[in-house]
Amino acid sequence: MKYLVRDRIFGIGDDYWIEDENGHHAFLVDGKAMRLRDTLEIKDPAGRVLVTLREKALSVRDAMTVERDGQTLATVRKKRLSLLRNHYRVALADDAGAAAGLGAGPGAELDVTGRVLDREFTVEHDGEPLARISRKWFRTRDTYAVDVVRAGADPALLIAVAVCVIRMAERERE
Repeated sequence: MKYLVRDRIFGIGDDYWIEDENGHHAFLVDGKAMRLRDTLEIKDPAGRVLVTLREKALSVRDAMTVERDGQTLATVRKKRLSLLRNHYRVALADDAGAAAGLGAGPGAELDVTGRVLDREFTVEHDGEPLARISRKWFRTRDTYAVDVVRAGADPALLIAVAVCVIRMAERERE
């Protein structure tokens, strides 16, 4: 299933819809203004919070957490030695891999590799692609797709990972 994201409005306090490939509202990204840390909530169309994205405070390396129901689901960090391409690691909480439909056990990690600033990258688990993020399907520069390719995978988690990685890469570029 492909999800359409328009990222020109990725500012704090901005809200925007992510649509499915049929043009229906699938997720609302709610930017929380007036917070000490960068915080976003991804909600379903009914307004229920599915995941919360937070900038990790007091971290040696730039990091963001993805939380569900107040519990950390995943922590996103840039890999230390990635010379040619952007490479991020997503450390899943012990029970998050199974809960997200990834079939991953305790201590599982996802790899994010590719050209993040160009919106051309992949999220993988043990070499198996879970989602492909790409602009190539669109003519407008500010739009990209998150194509969730693994059946049963949690689209909210994979979209959250994509949003975190893009925000971290853009912050690093600044």
